[in-house]
Amino acid sequence: MINKKIEKALNEQVAMECFSSAQYLAMAAWLENKGFEGTGSFLYNQSDEERTHMLKLFHYILDAGGKGVSPGIKEPKSDFKNLHEVFENIYIQEQKVSQSINHLVNLSHEEKDHTTHNFLQWYVAEQLEEEALFRSILDKLKMIGDNGGALYVFDKDMKDLVGQKNILKSQSTGSKI
Repeated sequence: MINKKIEKALNEQVAMECFSSAQYLAMAAWLENKGFEGTGSFLYNQSDEERTHMLKLFHYILDAGGKGVSPGIKEPKSDFKNLHEVFENIYIQEQKVSQSINHLVNLSHEEKDHTTHNFLQWYVAEQLEEEALFRSILDKLKMIGDNGGALYVFDKDMKDLVGQKNILKSQSTGSKI
């Protein structure tokens, strides 16, 4: 049976992943409304990925004999000044998620819950990738500034990135697109 402190903290992480999914969905809609269909597509994909992270945690709680809690979430922000603000908000959110995952790892270590500690290592590696990705995107947006032509190419590149991520995902799972 899962430790109650661990169960509570994991359910809080479920809520955080759920909020990230909803926030990225709202951002995707805003982007699409502003003509950034490629970047919107990228964030729809990110929203799905966050939901997958949430479900992975949720099922772990259940498999460990705990009670998974379907979270209620606050309404995400849905209006932004520009593309840069969208990605700045994402980067901040991903840093919060990383801090929360690190807290969970520390808690599982303190509680001597080696199974949960081992389970969380995937999230630690995933967060390193997420933060690096969004830091890189912010760096590119800083270089681009408000250049319309460059933003057009950026949007196209973001759509291509979705396709690349899907190919990599299907190769790692052995499934076909």
